[in-house]
Amino acid sequence: MDALLSLLHKFSINLSQKELDELKFLCREKIGKRKLESVKSGVDLFTVLLEMKEVSLDHLDGLRRLLSDIKREDLVEQLDAFTENGLNDAGDQPDPREREQLAAAFQVICDNVGRDWKYLIRQLKVPEARIDGIIAAYPLQMREQLMQSLKEWQKKKGANANVAELLAALRDTKMKLVADIVEEELCKL
Repeated sequence: MDALLSLLHKFSINLSQKELDELKFLCREKIGKRKLESVKSGVDLFTVLLEMKEVSLDHLDGLRRLLSDIKREDLVEQLDAFTENGLNDAGDQPDPREREQLAAAFQVICDNVGRDWKYLIRQLKVPEARIDGIIAAYPLQMREQLMQSLKEWQKKKGANANVAELLAALRDTKMKLVADIVEEELCKL
């Protein structure tokens, strides 16, 4: 949690007053008017969001959406980097070779799986709420929705994420051609 607090503090320092006002406006439905009136800085806003459990280590999609809505893609990128690197320590990650294979497999899957991508992600046991959050964070970006869902699966599995499970899920969902393409691509590595 300390890493998240550090990140939120860094975001707070980088917000202009106009951006803070925009964030407060976007949070009107979640935070009461009285509380919003007391928010004078990014730290104040993030403190309220943390207290309300709108932002936590397991719940960053809402924050991502807020930052995206105020056109702070630089902060969204920092949040994504934090999500990928900050939540899992080295002991909770697949070995480097497996990570390289997973990254290659993810690219092939994103290139070749179409509208039925949710069927695959459900087969990988990614919770429906996380899928919905990813869809909301990346509207009308099917490829990015799929990539983020695969990364969510990898994060959830930690060191147990492997290509074999991914290939089995592809075959179980009748995406055998994509599984074959992934295997071919992995042979080139």
